[in-house]
Amino acid sequence: MSYGGARAFTSAFRHLGVDAYVSPDGDERTYELAGKHTSGDECLPERVTIGNFLKVTEFPGFVPEKTAFFMPTAGGPCRFGQYSSFLKHVLGDLGYEDIMVVAPSSADGYEGLGDMAGSMLRLGWWGLIGTDVLRKMLHIYRPHETVPGAADAAHEQALEIFCGAMEDKRYPVGRKKLHELAGALEECRDLFRQVPVDFSRETMLVGVVGEIFCRLSTFSNEDLIRKLEAFGAQAWLSDITEWVWYTNEEQDKNLKMRGKGLSMEMLGVKLKKHVQHGHEQVLLAPLKGEFVGMEEPHSVREVLDLAYPYLPYHGALGEMVLSVGKSIYMYNKGADGIIDISPFTCMNGIVTESIYPKVSKDHEGLPMRTFYFDGTQIDLDNDLGIFMELVRNYHRKKTKRRIRRGTA
Repeated sequence: MSYGGARAFTSAFRHLGVDAYVSPDGDERTYELAGKHTSGDECLPERVTIGNFLKVTEFPGFVPEKTAFFMPTAGGPCRFGQYSSFLKHVLGDLGYEDIMVVAPSSADGYEGLGDMAGSMLRLGWWGLIGTDVLRKMLHIYRPHETVPGAADAAHEQALEIFCGAMEDKRYPVGRKKLHELAGALEECRDLFRQVPVDFSRETMLVGVVGEIFCRLSTFSNEDLIRKLEAFGAQAWLSDITEWVWYTNEEQDKNLKMRGKGLSMEMLGVKLKKHVQHGHEQVLLAPLKGEFVGMEEPHSVREVLDLAYPYLPYHGALGEMVLSVGKSIYMYNKGADGIIDISPFTCMNGIVTESIYPKVSKDHEGLPMRTFYFDGTQIDLDNDLGIFMELVRNYHRKKTKRRIRRGTA
């Protein structure tokens, strides 16, 4: 769902012997191809993913029977659960029945990945952690760089290092592989520390939440964060690992609701969370101190509890709960404003937009704005300029002060 995340997953597959590639970047051809096979009722992420997959069929030397598309699936009310089925339908209409659509689901423990499921789940988790923090480093350093492009270059080189270590086959998926990746992240950290920066330059801290695909896909959101930085902001983007922790909490909650609070299934969930947390600590150890004032919650339960007065997580589900709770968490950390990025007609964005006026009122008038995207051109610069005026006014009067890098 993000540039770095896709590269990490590709490297994980390559480590396991699968010849994998990142799907093409989005462009106008993406929308053109998607438009031929969609009705307009589909959400933007579905149009982007299907359009980019169809671009693969136009590659020179494309061989359908030697091609597979990786499109996981899930249950629940979100249209994401229909992506893989719709993709198969479109490919069939085009005569590409030979293309395999790999659609593993969390409902069956990703058995669709076959014998590599266990190893891929570990590598995938490590890849998400690593690329999440590299993206966060980019968003910290880029607004303060004194040499334009230096932070982007460091991020690109860091991805090469981390994904190279991911793909490296010297070590099997285990403790040595984990520490190899931690060493790669230490090397990446040092790359960013070489970026010429001026951290004394004041920036407005803007939290970015919303629908997970659209907020992470720079093509889908018209590179909103880069444009936000041009107005003097530093973005704090909600990461992907937050969603993994949330699904773990949902498993825990659902087992308790079914009377299985004391069961082997619950033991498995507890063990999984313990192992994932341990691996996260190993990978993040080299980056200790890099995220002063922007530390992530110790537990996703903290975010869920903050959302509870507005969207009780026992009834409301998914990104809407995380967006509301994370917005309040960021407020407590001294954020100057919140932007919610959502696809047009997305139920998560519609629900949170109705909640934000109350959240803002209860938190000193914190500026909160939902930006919807549907693949058509919008005057984003003008809207961001107006939003940033509200942010600066709020900054002058707020009581929750941010701990800034170099002042902690």
